[in-house]
Parts: sequence; structure tokens; C-alpha cells
Amino acid sequence: MSQDAVLYEERDTLGIVTLNRPEKLNTLNEAVIQGIVQAIDRATLSAAVRCVILRGAGRVFSAGYDLTAASAEGAGFRPRFAAPRPQPRAGTWDPVYDLALMGHNVRRFMALWECPKPVIAQIHGYCVGGATDLALCADLIFMSEDAIIGYPPSRIFGTPTTMLWVYRIGLERAKQFLLSGDQIDATTAERIGLCAKVFPGERLSDETEKYARRFQHIPANQLALNKLLINQAIELMGLRTSQLLGTLFDGMARHTEEALRWMESFREVGFREAIRRRDAPFGDYGEAQKRSGREG
Repeated sequence: MSQDAVLYEERDTLGIVTLNRPEKLNTLNEAVIQGIVQAIDRATLSAAVRCVILRGAGRVFSAGYDLTAASAEGAGFRPRFAAPRPQPRAGTWDPVYDLALMGHNVRRFMALWECPKPVIAQIHGYCVGGATDLALCADLIFMSEDAIIGYPPSRIFGTPTTMLWVYRIGLERAKQFLLSGDQIDATTAERIGLCAKVFPGERLSDETEKYARRFQHIPANQLALNKLLINQAIELMGLRTSQLLGTLFDGMARHTEEALRWMESFREVGFREAIRRRDAPFGDYGEAQKRSGREG
């Protein structure tokens, strides 16, 4: 496990996994994703750990995928797929290669889902885009009062790959927030059932750990069986098929003419300005923060 990108600590009955790229807002790259998997494996194999907490260092949980790299390959991602293929011409999208690339990430995110021990995602600041693909695989989500979660890539450049939104919040709410990409504040997230608990920011870590320690009083096999039973109910509704389609459609969405032009604008106006232009008509995420600062 990369000790720089992801930190792992065992504290009495807790396995604490910390995304540790605060200078990059804990954006997801190969080192982070693989580090999470390795940390979950360590917690799973530890007899002392009864619950896993996933959190982020610095100002935010995670700002999603590291899009500042020129491409997924540039960010260090590699598909778990090899086959004879001709040298692609410029601009060609290979859907099988792309599915293997992003599908590998989905399978690793699902390590949270498949872990036999309860996993709590502890969210502060922002949890957006690809970070929601990760966090929604946890069993429970706890948020700070000022936290924001959402999937702005719905506006351009992506679809959710782990696709747990509709299973967690239902059809109407999933359409409300995925068709628009609108941000969801902590109060709303709790009201619609997207998160289980909301705490003041200064108490979030302590309260999450306090709750997580309750699981030490329940037999580990009981926890594992109940988690597996609940997860199977969701899987029988078609989760794995939804994830296959979500991952394939994500690749399509990233290779439309609009998406390619949006990526090209990174070089023309800069990454931050491209993001600002995407969100400006909706007045949320960074735009809302700027407005709040001006009004304050």
C-alpha cells in the first residue's frame, strides 16, 4: 500500500483508512484506489478490527477523479485486460479497453461493499463525481453539517459507474440529482436517506468512531451474515447489471463531441475555469462557495 496516498491505522476495534492527498483534494488516481483496496484487505484480515472507517485528510473527503491528468492512462490507471490490438488512430475510442479500465476501478470500489465488516464513509467538505462511486459502496455514510455530495459529471463527461444511487435513494430522487447533477447538502442527504448521520464538523470524527465501536458488541459472523443478506437483496434487483451499463455509458459520455470539446477547453481556459463554466448555470459547488464568500 502506498503510505503516501492512503494511510491505514488500527485503533482498538477500528480500521481507519485515510485518503492522503490533501494538496490534491484527495482526488482519485491509481495509487489512491489501489491503496484503498489494500487497506480494506488489511482490515478484513485483522481479527481486532470490527468496523472500518473511510475518511479523507485535509479540507475535503475527495473531489473525485484526478482530471488534471491528460487521460486516465496519464493518471496511472491501467486496465486488467490484454489482447492483440492495432495501434489506434488519433481520437479513436476503444469501448472494450475503456470498459476494462474503468471496470477495474469499479471492482476495487466494491471492496467496501464486499468487505464482511461494516464500512462507514465519513464525509466532510466535498464528495463529488468519482468519489461518490466510491463512498456509496460503503454500508453507512456519515456527513459533517457543511458537507456537500453530488455527481456534477452528469452535466458533461460521465455517468455513475458503481450506480448505487437509485438503490440508496429511489427512482424519483435519483433522477432529480443525476439528471441535473445538483449538489446535495448534508441536511438534504439525511432527509432523502443518502446518509445515516449528520454531525457538526468538529465532532464528526469522534462521533463516527463512537458509533463504529458499537459493532464490537455484536459477533463478527452475525455482522457478516446480515451485511451479506442486505447486499444480496440489492444485487438481486440488478446492481451488477446496472454497474456494467453505468461503466460502459460512462465511457460513451466521456467521448461525445461535447465531452471532447470540454476536455480540450482545459488547455484553452484552464481546468478551474472549465469546471466553473460547467457549474455556473446551476450556481452550486464552487460557484455557491464563491457567492457565499462574496455575500459574507
